[in-house]
Amino acid sequence: MEKVDYKKLYKNLYSAKATPYIVDVPAMKFLMINGKGDPNNSQEYIDAIQTLYPVAYAIKFICKKELGKDFGVMPLEGLWWTEDMADFNPNDKSNWQWTAMIMQPDIVDKDVYDKAIKQVKEKKSPASIDKIRFETYDEGRAAQVLYVGPYSEEGPTIQKLHKFIKDLGGTFDDKNKHHHEIYLGDPRRADPTKLKTIIRQPF
Repeated sequence: MEKVDYKKLYKNLYSAKATPYIVDVPAMKFLMINGKGDPNNSQEYIDAIQTLYPVAYAIKFICKKELGKDFGVMPLEGLWWTEDMADFNPNDKSNWQWTAMIMQPDIVDKDVYDKAIKQVKEKKSPASIDKIRFETYDEGRAAQVLYVGPYSEEGPTIQKLHKFIKDLGGTFDDKNKHHHEIYLGDPRRADPTKLKTIIRQPF
């Protein structure tokens, strides 16, 4: 059975360069959980991650067993915003709202999702299982850039991305077109100075 690597299939979306560039992001399916607060010290964020991954892996194994389709689980992603964007401060994330999410292939439908939720509830029942949802997210035109380093030092790269958009004559409202991050590294294992993050801003 061939194993599909969707990071390679969507290479323009799940790899990036240190220089900002434009991408057109198609509508894609995601597992999603919303929350609020600094992810570095938020139990709610930890609970979300500990719910998303078991469901994502349950979906993977259902697809492999029942549909004969195998694929790698996609990386964690996050949408970030504040009610008042004047409070969107990378150095103070206490007011940040977020959506933690993992992309799902087109072969995943509501039936597969419901089966996965049932399995995870029976085996683990993680804390945020009743908050998870399965939705399509249509991001559209965006600019993105690769950042390498600790999450706490993303600020200058975010500013570079915003300047790139403004120099093109683009405008954006973070509240409706959310700041988007794709985490290519595992912070539990990687050296913080080598963590790779794609930073994306639709406009």
